[in-house]
Amino acid sequence: MQALKGITVVTLEHAIAAPFATRQLADLGARVIKVERPGVGDFARGYDSRVRGLASHFVWTNRSKESLTLDVKQPEAQRILKRIIEEQADVVVQNLAPGAAARLGLSFEVLSKLKPGIIVCDISGYGNNGPYRDKKAYDLLIQSEAGFVSVTGTPETPAKAGPSIADIAAGMYAYTNILAALLHRRQTGEGQHIDISMLEALTEWMGYPLYYSIDGGEPPQRTGASHATIYPYGPFPAGDGRTVMLGLQNEREWKAFCERVLLQPQLAMDERFSSNPKRAASRAELYEIIVAAFAGLTAEEVVQRLEAAQIANAQVNSMAEVWSHPQLHARQRWQSVDTPVGAVPALLPPGSWTAAPPRMDAVPALGEHTDQILTGLGYTPEQIQALRAEGVV
Repeated sequence: MQALKGITVVTLEHAIAAPFATRQLADLGARVIKVERPGVGDFARGYDSRVRGLASHFVWTNRSKESLTLDVKQPEAQRILKRIIEEQADVVVQNLAPGAAARLGLSFEVLSKLKPGIIVCDISGYGNNGPYRDKKAYDLLIQSEAGFVSVTGTPETPAKAGPSIADIAAGMYAYTNILAALLHRRQTGEGQHIDISMLEALTEWMGYPLYYSIDGGEPPQRTGASHATIYPYGPFPAGDGRTVMLGLQNEREWKAFCERVLLQPQLAMDERFSSNPKRAASRAELYEIIVAAFAGLTAEEVVQRLEAAQIANAQVNSMAEVWSHPQLHARQRWQSVDTPVGAVPALLPPGSWTAAPPRMDAVPALGEHTDQILTGLGYTPEQIQALRAEGVV
């Protein structure tokens, strides 16, 4: 049986952080009721139309959920939402604007009086208190505030990460904290209030550069796709114009790299390159030596030498190459997930899943489950039609 079968999550979510967290819960079998604004829905539905007319972010983070449309500004919609939470919910997740959930009566303080075992997870940019509480917080802004942008990019130009890593970090900490809260409730019967901040989530991921520059030390320099403090570790061009990514971790590998890849064993004894800090300090010189050694080789020939010397290496894949990656296909990691525009491929969640397969149900259309959920609460078709006419759902 799936680990969270029987757990119901009610979520007022948009964008990425909260939807990514609740999709992980759905993968484990939880019932996730996604509350969306009538006619508009989660604004991530409109980010793009690259998945055969659907938005790429939305398809990625919203499979296996039920979409319920409610205009939560209307009193009747608030009553419906409270009923669903009181009668069915184990977990409430929200990433509305700061203070919005509390104004709707959805704070932990209010809900825990109705239902002592409830778990409430608030996800925000900066947390529920502090001077930054009310600042708008988009992924790029949090990448900047957490210092990520300052150590990413080239010496000339800082850069953000391609994916929304601040959202992803917050979503994963929300997910793991909710799992811990469910275990805590099983042991004690107590609910839990979880306050997840995107800033704190990404700052945790910044532990290495923070400690590297502790006590006012020089931070890691921006070095493009190369490692900031280990060298050689990054992309190098081969003679055919393609790029090979490689990385060395210790002196044994450096010796093997000189002897079996560069075919220059004397370099291993060169004082300029006799330790990792010295190689990192002399990276410009060493880069030229490596590029010259690779100039007469194709990328495939470079990789063959690296493999023979047991030096870590990788191909810099495009998105098309990842879709067709032989390792993912050999391990049968792609499955099919239904959407309102037909089936699309989806990666199986990471893990072995030996006890039960992950839940990978359809990506919902806006409001697709509204009638079904209201019927479950005892509303008649006529009452549902009246609610729809009034704009409540």
